[in-house]
Amino acid sequence: MATITKKDLVDRVAIITGEKRLLTKDILQQFLNDIVAELARGNRIEFRDFGIFEVKERSARTAQNPKTLKKVRVPAKRTVKFRGGRLMKEKLNGQVQN
Repeated sequence: MATITKKDLVDRVAIITGEKRLLTKDILQQFLNDIVAELARGNRIEFRDFGIFEVKERSARTAQNPKTLKKVRVPAKRTVKFRGGRLMKEKLNGQVQN
């Protein structure tokens, strides 16, 4: 299994579109910035057939340090949940040929 970086994606998109790498990188970064900004506002982002990003609230809780067994208070926080869409699920399970 390989790790694909943002640079790898920028290179691929630049080659496919014929655009300069720098422009492609700026566009991709703006796209990612907009996703983060919308999630920070509490908005849900849906890319049909790809998936859904949404913010979930995690309640405060008490956890335990496994080394010391001491009880630790974990504050409430917001986190991002991603659910894969139909085409992604089909592709991952070998049901789509593209």
